[in-house]
Amino acid sequence: MPVKKRPEDLRSHRWLGVNDMRSFGHRSRLRQIGYDGEDWDGKPVIGIINTWSEINPCHVHLRARAENVKRGVLQAGGFPIELPAMSLSETFVKPTTMLYRNMLAMETEELLRSHPLDGAVLMGGCDKTTPGLIMGAISMGIPAIYIPAGPMLRGNWNGQQLGSGSDVWKYWTEKRAGNITEQEWNEIEGGIARSFGTCMVMGTAATMMAIAEALGLSLPGASSIPAADSNHPRMCGQAGRRIVDMVWEDLTPKKILTAAAFDNAIKVHMAMGGSTNAIIHVVAMARRAGIPMDMERFDQLSREVPVLANVRPSGKYLMEDFFYAGGLRGLMMQMKDRLDLSCITVTGKSIGENIEGAKVHIPDVIHSLDDPVYAEGATAVLRGNLAPDGCVIKPAAADKRFLKHRGKAIAFEDYNHMMVEIERDDLDVTPDHILVLKNAGPKGGPGMPEWGMLPIPKRLLAQGVRDMVRISDGRMSGTSYGACILHVAPESFVGGPLAFVQTGDEIEIDVEARRIHLHVSDEELTRRRAAWKQPAKKYPRGYGALYSEHIGQADTGCDFDFLAPLGPVPEPEIH
Repeated sequence: MPVKKRPEDLRSHRWLGVNDMRSFGHRSRLRQIGYDGEDWDGKPVIGIINTWSEINPCHVHLRARAENVKRGVLQAGGFPIELPAMSLSETFVKPTTMLYRNMLAMETEELLRSHPLDGAVLMGGCDKTTPGLIMGAISMGIPAIYIPAGPMLRGNWNGQQLGSGSDVWKYWTEKRAGNITEQEWNEIEGGIARSFGTCMVMGTAATMMAIAEALGLSLPGASSIPAADSNHPRMCGQAGRRIVDMVWEDLTPKKILTAAAFDNAIKVHMAMGGSTNAIIHVVAMARRAGIPMDMERFDQLSREVPVLANVRPSGKYLMEDFFYAGGLRGLMMQMKDRLDLSCITVTGKSIGENIEGAKVHIPDVIHSLDDPVYAEGATAVLRGNLAPDGCVIKPAAADKRFLKHRGKAIAFEDYNHMMVEIERDDLDVTPDHILVLKNAGPKGGPGMPEWGMLPIPKRLLAQGVRDMVRISDGRMSGTSYGACILHVAPESFVGGPLAFVQTGDEIEIDVEARRIHLHVSDEELTRRRAAWKQPAKKYPRGYGALYSEHIGQADTGCDFDFLAPLGPVPEPEIH
Protein backbone atom coordinates (compact mmCIF):
# COMPACT_ATOMS: atom_id res chain seq x y z
CA MET A 1 0.00 0.00 0.00
CA PRO A 2 1.32 3.52 -0.79
CA VAL A 3 2.64 5.65 2.05
CA LYS A 4 0.00 8.23 2.91
CA LYS A 5 1.25 9.99 6.01
CA ARG A 6 4.01 12.53 6.55
CA PRO A 7 5.77 12.99 9.92
CA GLU A 8 3.66 16.06 10.65
CA ASP A 9 0.52 13.99 10.03
CA LEU A 10 1.36 11.60 12.86
CA ARG A 11 -0.99 11.65 15.82
CA SER A 12 2.00 11.90 18.18
CA HIS A 13 3.10 15.11 16.46
CA ARG A 14 0.48 17.01 18.50
CA TRP A 15 2.27 15.96 21.68
CA LEU A 16 5.90 16.01 20.58
CA GLY A 17 6.35 17.99 17.39
CA VAL A 18 4.84 21.39 18.18
CA ASN A 19 7.04 24.29 19.27
CA ASP A 20 5.15 25.39 22.39
CA MET A 21 5.38 25.09 26.16
CA ARG A 22 3.20 21.97 26.40
CA SER A 23 5.31 20.01 23.91
CA PHE A 24 8.38 21.25 25.75
CA GLY A 25 6.97 19.56 28.84
CA HIS A 26 6.30 16.30 26.99
CA ARG A 27 9.76 16.19 25.44
CA SER A 28 11.54 17.11 28.66
CA ARG A 29 9.82 14.26 30.48
CA LEU A 30 10.89 11.80 27.80
CA ARG A 31 14.43 13.09 28.25
CA GLN A 32 13.94 12.54 32.00
CA ILE A 33 13.41 8.84 31.23
CA GLY A 34 16.64 8.76 29.22
CA TYR A 35 15.36 9.19 25.66
CA ASP A 36 16.64 11.82 23.26
CA GLY A 37 15.17 13.70 20.34
CA GLU A 38 16.60 11.18 17.89
CA ASP A 39 14.35 8.55 19.47
CA TRP A 40 11.09 10.26 18.49
CA ASP A 41 11.72 13.02 15.95
CA GLY A 42 9.49 12.35 12.94
CA LYS A 43 8.96 8.72 13.96
CA PRO A 44 5.72 6.83 14.63
CA VAL A 45 5.23 6.20 18.34
CA ILE A 46 4.13 2.59 18.82
CA GLY A 47 2.26 1.59 21.95
CA ILE A 48 2.92 -2.00 23.02
CA ILE A 49 -0.11 -3.00 25.09
CA ASN A 50 1.28 -5.87 27.12
CA THR A 51 -0.90 -8.13 29.27
CA TRP A 52 2.12 -9.81 30.87
CA SER A 53 1.75 -10.86 34.50
CA GLU A 54 3.65 -13.06 36.91
CA ILE A 55 0.39 -14.79 37.84
CA ASN A 56 -0.69 -15.46 34.27
CA PRO A 57 1.16 -18.58 33.06
CA CYS A 58 -0.26 -18.06 29.58
CA HIS A 59 1.50 -14.70 29.33
CA VAL A 60 4.54 -15.01 31.55
CA HIS A 61 6.83 -14.93 28.49
CA LEU A 62 5.32 -11.73 27.09
CA ARG A 63 7.66 -9.54 29.19
CA ALA A 64 10.58 -10.94 27.16
CA ARG A 65 8.60 -10.95 23.92
CA ALA A 66 7.97 -7.21 24.28
CA GLU A 67 11.71 -6.71 23.83
CA ASN A 68 11.50 -8.60 20.52
CA VAL A 69 8.68 -6.30 19.46
CA LYS A 70 10.67 -3.21 20.44
CA ARG A 71 13.64 -4.43 18.41
CA GLY A 72 11.41 -4.74 15.36
CA VAL A 73 9.86 -1.30 15.89
CA LEU A 74 13.32 0.28 16.18
CA GLN A 75 14.56 -1.53 13.09
CA ALA A 76 11.66 -0.11 11.09
CA GLY A 77 12.22 3.42 12.31
CA GLY A 78 9.59 3.66 15.02
CA PHE A 79 9.66 4.64 18.69
CA PRO A 80 8.32 1.80 20.94
CA ILE A 81 6.62 2.50 24.26
CA GLU A 82 5.41 -0.42 26.42
CA LEU A 83 2.20 0.08 28.41
CA PRO A 84 1.04 -2.64 30.83
CA ALA A 85 -2.62 -3.63 30.82
CA MET A 86 -4.85 -5.93 32.86
CA SER A 87 -3.74 -9.52 32.37
CA LEU A 88 -6.90 -11.60 33.03
CA SER A 89 -5.33 -14.90 34.00
CA GLU A 90 -8.02 -17.46 33.20
CA THR A 91 -6.94 -19.89 35.90
CA PHE A 92 -6.58 -17.41 38.76
CA VAL A 93 -8.99 -14.48 38.29
CA LYS A 94 -12.23 -14.97 40.23
CA PRO A 95 -15.15 -15.11 40.00
CA THR A 96 -14.47 -15.21 36.24
CA THR A 97 -12.36 -13.36 33.70
CA MET A 98 -15.52 -12.69 31.68
CA LEU A 99 -16.46 -10.18 34.35
CA TYR A 100 -13.39 -8.15 33.32
CA ARG A 101 -13.20 -8.57 29.53
CA ASN A 102 -14.96 -5.25 29.02
CA MET A 103 -12.74 -3.61 31.62
CA LEU A 104 -9.68 -4.62 29.56
CA ALA A 105 -11.42 -3.34 26.43
CA MET A 106 -12.01 0.01 28.13
CA GLU A 107 -8.45 0.13 29.43
CA THR A 108 -7.00 -0.65 26.00
CA GLU A 109 -9.12 1.98 24.28
CA GLU A 110 -8.26 4.65 26.82
CA LEU A 111 -4.54 3.80 26.93
CA LEU A 112 -4.39 4.23 23.17
CA ARG A 113 -6.48 7.40 23.12
CA SER A 114 -4.90 9.25 26.03
CA HIS A 115 -1.25 8.75 25.05
CA PRO A 116 0.74 10.07 22.05
CA LEU A 117 0.49 6.83 20.10
CA ASP A 118 0.32 6.35 16.33
CA GLY A 119 -0.03 2.57 16.26
CA ALA A 120 -0.54 -0.33 18.63
CA VAL A 121 0.84 -3.82 19.16
CA LEU A 122 -1.62 -5.90 21.17
CA MET A 123 0.00 -8.71 23.18
CA GLY A 124 -2.33 -11.34 24.61
CA GLY A 125 -3.79 -14.79 24.16
CA CYS A 126 -5.37 -16.05 27.39
CA ASP A 127 -9.10 -16.37 26.75
CA LYS A 128 -10.56 -12.89 27.36
CA THR A 129 -7.44 -10.87 26.54
CA THR A 130 -7.73 -11.40 22.78
CA PRO A 131 -11.29 -10.04 22.43
CA GLY A 132 -10.71 -7.40 25.11
CA LEU A 133 -7.62 -6.02 23.38
CA ILE A 134 -9.22 -6.13 19.94
CA MET A 135 -12.50 -4.54 21.08
CA GLY A 136 -10.57 -1.63 22.58
CA ALA A 137 -8.37 -1.23 19.51
CA ILE A 138 -11.39 -1.29 17.19
CA SER A 139 -13.10 1.47 19.14
CA MET A 140 -9.94 3.60 19.22
CA GLY A 141 -9.27 3.16 15.52
CA ILE A 142 -5.50 3.65 15.12
CA PRO A 143 -3.46 1.02 13.21
CA ALA A 144 -3.07 -2.11 15.35
CA ILE A 145 -1.57 -5.57 15.05
CA TYR A 146 -2.25 -8.47 17.40
CA ILE A 147 0.47 -10.81 18.72
CA PRO A 148 -0.89 -14.15 20.02
CA ALA A 149 0.83 -15.58 23.10
CA GLY A 150 0.81 -19.06 21.53
CA PRO A 151 -0.09 -22.46 23.00
CA MET A 152 2.09 -24.25 25.54
CA LEU A 153 3.87 -27.51 24.76
CA ARG A 154 2.09 -30.87 25.02
CA GLY A 155 1.52 -32.30 28.46
CA ASN A 156 2.80 -35.76 29.36
CA TRP A 157 1.95 -38.45 31.88
CA ASN A 158 2.87 -42.15 31.76
CA GLY A 159 3.66 -41.88 28.07
CA GLN A 160 0.30 -40.29 27.30
CA GLN A 161 -0.04 -36.82 25.79
CA LEU A 162 -2.12 -34.57 28.04
CA GLY A 163 -4.16 -31.57 27.00
CA SER A 164 -4.67 -28.86 29.62
CA GLY A 165 -8.31 -28.43 30.46
CA SER A 166 -9.73 -31.31 28.46
CA ASP A 167 -7.74 -33.96 30.33
CA VAL A 168 -8.27 -32.18 33.64
CA TRP A 169 -12.01 -32.75 33.24
CA LYS A 170 -11.45 -36.29 32.03
CA TYR A 171 -9.17 -37.44 34.85
CA TRP A 172 -11.03 -35.51 37.57
CA THR A 173 -14.12 -37.45 36.58
CA GLU A 174 -12.14 -40.69 36.84
CA LYS A 175 -10.78 -39.62 40.23
CA ARG A 176 -14.31 -38.93 41.48
CA ALA A 177 -15.27 -42.38 40.20
CA GLY A 178 -12.40 -43.95 42.14
CA ASN A 179 -10.37 -44.95 39.07
CA ILE A 180 -7.43 -42.58 39.65
CA THR A 181 -5.31 -42.67 42.81
CA GLU A 182 -4.13 -39.57 44.68
CA GLN A 183 -0.55 -40.32 43.60
CA GLU A 184 -1.56 -40.57 39.93
CA TRP A 185 -3.55 -37.35 40.26
CA ASN A 186 -0.46 -35.58 41.63
CA GLU A 187 1.63 -36.92 38.75
CA ILE A 188 -0.90 -35.59 36.25
CA GLU A 189 -0.81 -32.22 38.00
CA GLY A 190 2.95 -32.05 37.49
CA GLY A 191 2.90 -33.08 33.83
CA ILE A 192 -0.13 -31.44 32.25
CA ALA A 193 1.37 -27.95 31.78
CA ARG A 194 5.07 -28.06 30.85
CA SER A 195 5.78 -24.58 29.50
CA PHE A 196 4.48 -21.04 29.37
CA GLY A 197 1.69 -20.40 26.88
CA THR A 198 -2.05 -20.88 26.58
CA CYS A 199 -3.98 -24.15 26.76
CA MET A 200 -2.75 -26.43 23.98
CA VAL A 201 -6.17 -27.83 23.13
CA MET A 202 -8.78 -26.09 20.97
CA GLY A 203 -10.05 -24.09 23.93
CA THR A 204 -11.09 -20.47 23.92
CA ALA A 205 -7.50 -19.21 23.85
CA ALA A 206 -6.49 -21.17 20.74
CA THR A 207 -9.86 -20.42 19.14
CA MET A 208 -9.65 -16.67 19.64
CA MET A 209 -6.01 -16.48 18.53
CA ALA A 210 -7.00 -18.28 15.31
CA ILE A 211 -10.01 -16.01 14.85
CA ALA A 212 -7.79 -12.92 15.21
CA GLU A 213 -5.54 -14.25 12.45
CA ALA A 214 -8.49 -15.19 10.25
CA LEU A 215 -9.85 -11.66 10.68
CA GLY A 216 -6.57 -10.37 9.30
CA LEU A 217 -5.28 -8.80 12.52
CA SER A 218 -2.18 -11.04 12.95
CA LEU A 219 0.72 -11.99 10.75
CA PRO A 220 0.13 -15.15 8.66
CA GLY A 221 0.67 -18.29 10.73
CA ALA A 222 1.22 -16.37 13.97
CA SER A 223 -1.63 -17.96 15.91
CA SER A 224 -0.33 -21.53 15.53
CA ILE A 225 3.23 -21.03 16.81
CA PRO A 226 3.85 -22.69 20.21
CA ALA A 227 4.85 -20.13 22.81
CA ALA A 228 8.17 -21.86 23.52
CA ASP A 229 9.17 -22.21 19.85
CA SER A 230 11.91 -19.90 18.54
CA ASN A 231 9.56 -18.94 15.70
CA HIS A 232 7.57 -17.02 18.31
CA PRO A 233 10.12 -14.31 19.23
CA ARG A 234 10.97 -13.94 15.54
CA MET A 235 7.28 -13.39 14.78
CA CYS A 236 7.20 -10.71 17.50
CA GLY A 237 10.05 -8.89 15.82
CA GLN A 238 8.29 -9.09 12.47
CA ALA A 239 5.11 -7.67 14.01
CA GLY A 240 7.13 -4.79 15.46
CA ARG A 241 8.53 -3.97 12.04
CA ARG A 242 5.18 -4.29 10.34
CA ILE A 243 3.21 -1.97 12.66
CA VAL A 244 5.50 0.93 11.74
CA ASP A 245 4.66 0.49 8.07
CA MET A 246 0.97 0.16 8.94
CA VAL A 247 1.09 3.60 10.57
CA TRP A 248 2.57 5.22 7.45
CA GLU A 249 -0.04 3.37 5.36
CA ASP A 250 -2.86 4.35 7.76
CA LEU A 251 -4.02 0.74 7.74
CA THR A 252 -6.59 0.83 10.55
CA PRO A 253 -8.84 -1.95 11.92
CA LYS A 254 -11.81 -0.37 10.15
CA LYS A 255 -10.20 -1.11 6.77
CA ILE A 256 -9.58 -4.75 7.73
CA LEU A 257 -12.69 -5.73 9.69
CA THR A 258 -15.35 -6.04 7.02
CA ALA A 259 -18.42 -8.27 7.06
CA ALA A 260 -16.55 -10.70 4.79
CA ALA A 261 -13.62 -10.79 7.23
CA PHE A 262 -15.94 -11.75 10.08
CA ASP A 263 -17.51 -14.47 7.91
CA ASN A 264 -14.01 -15.81 7.24
CA ALA A 265 -13.32 -15.86 10.97
CA ILE A 266 -16.55 -17.70 11.77
CA LYS A 267 -15.85 -20.27 9.06
CA VAL A 268 -12.36 -20.85 10.44
CA HIS A 269 -13.88 -21.19 13.91
CA MET A 270 -16.17 -23.93 12.58
CA ALA A 271 -13.35 -25.74 10.79
CA MET A 272 -11.20 -25.59 13.91
CA GLY A 273 -13.90 -27.10 16.13
CA GLY A 274 -13.59 -23.94 18.18
CA SER A 275 -14.89 -22.93 21.57
CA THR A 276 -18.51 -21.92 22.09
CA ASN A 277 -17.20 -18.81 23.88
CA ALA A 278 -16.10 -17.46 20.51
CA ILE A 279 -19.70 -16.68 19.62
CA ILE A 280 -20.00 -14.10 22.38
CA HIS A 281 -16.63 -12.53 21.62
CA VAL A 282 -17.03 -12.36 17.83
CA VAL A 283 -20.50 -10.83 18.16
CA ALA A 284 -19.04 -8.19 20.49
CA MET A 285 -16.04 -7.46 18.22
CA ALA A 286 -18.23 -7.22 15.11
CA ARG A 287 -20.61 -4.81 16.75
CA ARG A 288 -17.68 -2.65 17.84
CA ALA A 289 -16.65 -2.57 14.17
CA GLY A 290 -20.14 -1.55 13.10
CA ILE A 291 -20.88 -4.93 11.49
CA PRO A 292 -24.36 -6.34 12.23
CA MET A 293 -23.85 -9.74 13.87
CA ASP A 294 -25.84 -12.24 15.87
CA MET A 295 -25.76 -15.93 16.78
CA GLU A 296 -27.78 -16.86 13.71
CA ARG A 297 -24.83 -16.08 11.46
CA PHE A 298 -22.81 -18.71 13.31
CA ASP A 299 -25.55 -21.26 12.83
CA GLN A 300 -25.88 -20.47 9.12
CA LEU A 301 -22.17 -20.86 8.49
CA SER A 302 -21.89 -23.97 10.68
CA ARG A 303 -24.07 -25.77 8.13
CA GLU A 304 -21.61 -24.83 5.38
CA VAL A 305 -18.26 -25.65 7.00
CA PRO A 306 -17.33 -28.98 8.60
CA VAL A 307 -14.78 -29.54 11.37
CA LEU A 308 -11.36 -30.16 9.77
CA ALA A 309 -8.98 -29.83 12.73
CA ASN A 310 -8.57 -33.13 14.57
CA VAL A 311 -7.73 -31.38 17.84
CA ARG A 312 -9.07 -31.96 21.35
CA PRO A 313 -11.71 -31.69 22.69
CA SER A 314 -13.44 -32.43 19.36
CA GLY A 315 -10.59 -34.56 18.05
CA LYS A 316 -7.42 -36.44 18.94
CA TYR A 317 -4.38 -34.16 18.72
CA LEU A 318 -3.03 -31.00 20.38
CA MET A 319 -2.05 -27.54 19.15
CA GLU A 320 1.63 -28.40 18.89
CA ASP A 321 0.65 -31.16 16.45
CA PHE A 322 -1.54 -28.66 14.60
CA PHE A 323 1.48 -26.36 14.14
CA TYR A 324 3.66 -29.17 12.81
CA ALA A 325 0.83 -30.25 10.49
CA GLY A 326 0.73 -26.88 8.74
CA GLY A 327 -0.96 -24.57 11.22
CA LEU A 328 -3.75 -22.15 10.45
CA ARG A 329 -2.38 -21.33 7.01
CA GLY A 330 -2.60 -25.02 6.14
CA LEU A 331 -6.16 -25.30 7.43
CA MET A 332 -7.24 -22.16 5.56
CA MET A 333 -5.68 -23.53 2.39
CA GLN A 334 -7.78 -26.68 2.81
CA MET A 335 -10.94 -24.58 2.98
CA LYS A 336 -9.92 -21.77 0.62
CA ASP A 337 -12.97 -22.34 -1.59
CA ARG A 338 -15.18 -21.40 1.37
CA LEU A 339 -13.32 -18.18 2.19
CA ASP A 340 -13.30 -14.67 0.76
CA LEU A 341 -9.66 -14.55 -0.23
CA SER A 342 -9.77 -10.89 -1.18
CA CYS A 343 -10.03 -9.64 2.42
CA ILE A 344 -7.15 -7.33 3.34
CA THR A 345 -4.97 -8.07 6.38
CA VAL A 346 -2.34 -6.35 8.53
CA THR A 347 0.28 -7.39 5.97
CA GLY A 348 -1.33 -5.06 3.46
CA LYS A 349 -1.96 -8.16 1.38
CA SER A 350 -5.05 -10.33 1.03
CA ILE A 351 -5.88 -13.54 2.85
CA GLY A 352 -5.36 -15.35 -0.44
CA GLU A 353 -1.84 -13.95 -0.79
CA ASN A 354 -1.06 -14.76 2.85
CA ILE A 355 -1.92 -18.45 2.56
CA GLU A 356 -0.41 -18.97 -0.88
CA GLY A 357 1.92 -21.97 -0.85
CA ALA A 358 0.66 -23.31 2.49
CA LYS A 359 0.56 -27.11 2.78
CA VAL A 360 -0.79 -29.74 5.14
CA HIS A 361 1.99 -32.07 6.28
CA ILE A 362 -0.01 -34.42 8.53
CA PRO A 363 -3.43 -35.09 6.98
CA ASP A 364 -4.78 -36.85 10.08
CA VAL A 365 -4.37 -33.60 12.05
CA ILE A 366 -5.81 -31.24 9.41
CA HIS A 367 -8.41 -33.00 7.29
CA SER A 368 -9.74 -31.99 3.90
CA LEU A 369 -13.28 -30.89 3.07
CA ASP A 370 -13.81 -34.31 1.49
CA ASP A 371 -12.81 -36.10 4.69
CA PRO A 372 -13.98 -33.96 7.64
CA VAL A 373 -13.63 -34.84 11.30
CA TYR A 374 -17.26 -33.86 11.78
CA ALA A 375 -19.72 -33.19 8.98
CA GLU A 376 -21.06 -29.87 10.26
CA GLY A 377 -19.45 -26.98 12.09
CA ALA A 378 -18.31 -26.68 15.67
CA THR A 379 -21.44 -25.10 17.11
CA ALA A 380 -25.19 -25.08 16.68
CA VAL A 381 -27.70 -22.47 17.86
CA LEU A 382 -30.98 -23.75 19.28
CA ARG A 383 -34.17 -21.77 19.87
CA GLY A 384 -37.48 -22.45 21.54
CA ASN A 385 -39.67 -21.46 24.45
CA LEU A 386 -36.80 -22.18 26.89
CA ALA A 387 -34.37 -19.97 24.96
CA PRO A 388 -36.29 -17.38 22.90
CA ASP A 389 -33.07 -15.50 22.10
CA GLY A 390 -31.04 -18.64 21.52
CA CYS A 391 -28.57 -20.99 23.17
CA VAL A 392 -25.58 -22.94 21.86
CA ILE A 393 -24.18 -26.47 21.85
CA LYS A 394 -20.95 -27.99 20.52
CA PRO A 395 -22.26 -31.13 18.78
CA ALA A 396 -18.83 -32.42 17.77
CA ALA A 397 -17.84 -32.74 21.43
CA ALA A 398 -21.05 -34.42 22.67
CA ASP A 399 -22.29 -38.01 22.86
CA LYS A 400 -24.29 -38.31 19.64
CA ARG A 401 -27.27 -39.98 21.33
CA PHE A 402 -28.02 -36.74 23.18
CA LEU A 403 -28.31 -34.61 20.04
CA LYS A 404 -31.97 -35.63 19.92
CA HIS A 405 -33.27 -36.24 23.41
CA ARG A 406 -36.22 -35.76 25.74
CA GLY A 407 -35.87 -36.09 29.48
CA LYS A 408 -36.95 -34.84 32.87
CA ALA A 409 -35.15 -31.89 34.41
CA ILE A 410 -33.30 -31.73 37.68
CA ALA A 411 -33.15 -28.01 38.40
CA PHE A 412 -30.50 -26.26 40.49
CA GLU A 413 -31.11 -22.70 41.64
CA ASP A 414 -27.42 -21.75 41.62
CA TYR A 415 -23.91 -23.19 41.51
CA ASN A 416 -23.66 -23.93 45.23
CA HIS A 417 -26.99 -25.77 45.20
CA MET A 418 -25.79 -27.84 42.25
CA MET A 419 -22.45 -28.79 43.83
CA VAL A 420 -24.15 -30.10 46.97
CA GLU A 421 -26.79 -32.10 45.12
CA ILE A 422 -24.58 -33.88 42.59
CA GLU A 423 -22.49 -35.46 45.35
CA ARG A 424 -25.51 -37.04 47.01
CA ASP A 425 -25.55 -40.84 46.85
CA ASP A 426 -29.35 -40.78 46.99
CA LEU A 427 -29.94 -38.22 44.23
CA ASP A 428 -32.85 -39.48 42.10
CA VAL A 429 -31.10 -39.27 38.73
CA THR A 430 -30.67 -41.39 35.61
CA PRO A 431 -28.52 -40.86 32.49
CA ASP A 432 -31.64 -39.62 30.68
CA HIS A 433 -32.27 -36.78 33.10
CA ILE A 434 -31.37 -33.24 32.07
CA LEU A 435 -29.41 -31.15 34.57
CA VAL A 436 -30.44 -27.48 34.62
CA LEU A 437 -28.34 -24.75 36.27
CA LYS A 438 -29.88 -21.31 36.82
CA ASN A 439 -28.32 -17.95 37.71
CA ALA A 440 -25.04 -18.52 35.87
CA GLY A 441 -25.52 -15.80 33.24
CA PRO A 442 -24.00 -12.36 32.66
CA LYS A 443 -25.89 -10.74 35.55
CA GLY A 444 -26.65 -13.86 37.55
CA GLY A 445 -23.16 -15.33 37.86
CA PRO A 446 -22.22 -12.55 37.82
CA GLY A 447 -19.94 -12.50 34.79
CA MET A 448 -21.29 -15.64 33.13
CA PRO A 449 -18.77 -18.07 34.71
CA GLU A 450 -17.66 -21.31 33.06
CA TRP A 451 -20.06 -23.49 35.03
CA GLY A 452 -21.85 -24.96 32.01
CA MET A 453 -20.04 -28.31 32.05
CA LEU A 454 -21.97 -29.46 35.10
CA PRO A 455 -20.28 -32.44 36.79
CA ILE A 456 -21.85 -35.84 36.26
CA PRO A 457 -23.68 -36.80 39.49
CA LYS A 458 -21.58 -39.05 41.71
CA ARG A 459 -24.24 -41.76 41.62
CA LEU A 460 -23.99 -42.01 37.82
CA LEU A 461 -20.18 -41.99 37.75
CA ALA A 462 -20.17 -45.30 39.56
CA GLN A 463 -22.37 -46.69 36.76
CA GLY A 464 -19.86 -45.61 34.09
CA VAL A 465 -21.86 -42.60 32.84
CA ARG A 466 -19.60 -39.92 31.33
CA ASP A 467 -22.04 -37.65 29.47
CA MET A 468 -25.59 -36.38 29.83
CA VAL A 469 -27.56 -33.31 28.76
CA ARG A 470 -26.79 -30.21 30.82
CA ILE A 471 -28.38 -26.79 30.30
CA SER A 472 -27.41 -23.42 31.74
CA ASP A 473 -27.25 -19.70 31.05
CA GLY A 474 -23.52 -19.83 31.80
CA ARG A 475 -20.53 -20.65 29.63
CA MET A 476 -18.14 -23.57 29.64
CA SER A 477 -14.42 -23.68 29.07
CA GLY A 478 -13.47 -24.20 25.45
CA THR A 479 -11.42 -27.13 26.73
CA SER A 480 -14.61 -28.80 27.98
CA TYR A 481 -16.77 -31.36 26.22
CA GLY A 482 -20.11 -33.12 26.53
CA ALA A 483 -23.77 -32.51 25.71
CA CYS A 484 -23.77 -29.07 27.31
CA ILE A 485 -26.27 -26.44 26.19
CA LEU A 486 -25.01 -22.98 27.08
CA HIS A 487 -25.64 -19.22 26.87
CA VAL A 488 -29.42 -19.60 27.31
CA ALA A 489 -30.86 -16.16 26.57
CA PRO A 490 -32.43 -14.31 28.16
CA GLU A 491 -30.79 -15.51 31.36
CA SER A 492 -32.70 -16.67 34.42
CA PHE A 493 -31.53 -13.77 36.61
CA VAL A 494 -33.56 -11.29 34.53
CA GLY A 495 -36.62 -13.52 34.31
CA GLY A 496 -35.84 -15.59 31.24
CA PRO A 497 -37.82 -18.85 30.93
CA LEU A 498 -34.92 -20.83 32.42
CA ALA A 499 -35.81 -19.24 35.77
CA PHE A 500 -39.13 -21.10 35.81
CA VAL A 501 -37.86 -24.64 35.15
CA GLN A 502 -38.70 -27.04 37.97
CA THR A 503 -37.45 -30.52 38.74
CA GLY A 504 -39.66 -33.01 36.91
CA ASP A 505 -40.41 -30.76 33.91
CA GLU A 506 -39.71 -32.39 30.56
CA ILE A 507 -37.30 -30.74 28.12
CA GLU A 508 -36.80 -31.76 24.50
CA ILE A 509 -33.62 -31.21 22.46
CA ASP A 510 -33.29 -31.62 18.70
CA VAL A 511 -29.97 -30.29 17.43
CA GLU A 512 -30.62 -31.09 13.78
CA ALA A 513 -33.88 -29.14 13.95
CA ARG A 514 -32.14 -26.47 16.06
CA ARG A 515 -34.93 -26.75 18.62
CA ILE A 516 -35.16 -26.70 22.41
CA HIS A 517 -38.56 -26.92 24.10
CA LEU A 518 -39.78 -26.90 27.68
CA HIS A 519 -42.91 -29.05 27.86
CA VAL A 520 -44.81 -26.78 30.23
CA SER A 521 -47.98 -24.97 29.18
CA ASP A 522 -48.01 -21.23 28.57
CA GLU A 523 -50.57 -20.87 31.34
CA GLU A 524 -48.33 -22.62 33.87
CA LEU A 525 -45.31 -20.59 32.79
CA THR A 526 -47.36 -17.41 33.26
CA ARG A 527 -48.28 -18.53 36.77
CA ARG A 528 -44.65 -19.30 37.62
CA ARG A 529 -43.51 -15.97 36.21
CA ALA A 530 -45.98 -14.09 38.38
CA ALA A 531 -44.68 -15.88 41.48
CA TRP A 532 -40.99 -15.34 40.61
CA LYS A 533 -38.82 -12.81 42.42
CA GLN A 534 -35.57 -11.53 40.95
CA PRO A 535 -32.51 -12.40 43.04
CA ALA A 536 -30.59 -9.59 44.73
CA LYS A 537 -27.65 -8.06 42.89
CA LYS A 538 -24.27 -9.39 43.96
CA TYR A 539 -22.29 -6.12 43.83
CA PRO A 540 -23.48 -2.98 45.66
CA ARG A 541 -20.52 -0.83 44.56
CA GLY A 542 -17.44 -0.51 42.35
CA TYR A 543 -16.78 -2.05 38.97
CA GLY A 544 -19.09 -4.98 39.75
CA ALA A 545 -22.01 -2.60 40.21
CA LEU A 546 -21.16 -0.83 36.94
CA TYR A 547 -20.95 -4.21 35.22
CA SER A 548 -24.28 -5.43 36.61
CA GLU A 549 -26.05 -2.26 35.55
CA HIS A 550 -24.80 -2.09 31.96
CA ILE A 551 -23.93 -5.61 30.77
CA GLY A 552 -25.76 -7.04 27.75
CA GLN A 553 -27.05 -10.57 27.26
CA ALA A 554 -25.12 -13.42 25.65
CA ASP A 555 -26.84 -13.14 22.29
CA THR A 556 -25.64 -9.54 21.89
CA GLY A 557 -22.03 -10.24 22.90
CA CYS A 558 -22.13 -9.25 26.61
CA ASP A 559 -20.79 -5.78 25.86
CA PHE A 560 -21.64 -2.70 27.91
CA ASP A 561 -24.58 -0.72 26.54
CA PHE A 562 -22.48 2.47 26.55
CA LEU A 563 -19.57 0.87 24.67
CA ALA A 564 -21.17 -1.33 22.04
CA PRO A 565 -22.32 1.40 19.63
CA LEU A 566 -19.76 2.57 17.11
CA GLY A 567 -19.62 6.28 17.90
CA PRO A 568 -17.00 8.99 17.51
CA VAL A 569 -14.97 9.90 20.60
CA PRO A 570 -13.06 13.17 20.40
CA GLU A 571 -9.28 13.20 20.44
CA PRO A 572 -7.89 14.51 23.73
CA GLU A 573 -7.14 18.22 23.81
CA ILE A 574 -3.47 19.03 24.35
CA HIS A 575 -3.35 21.72 27.04
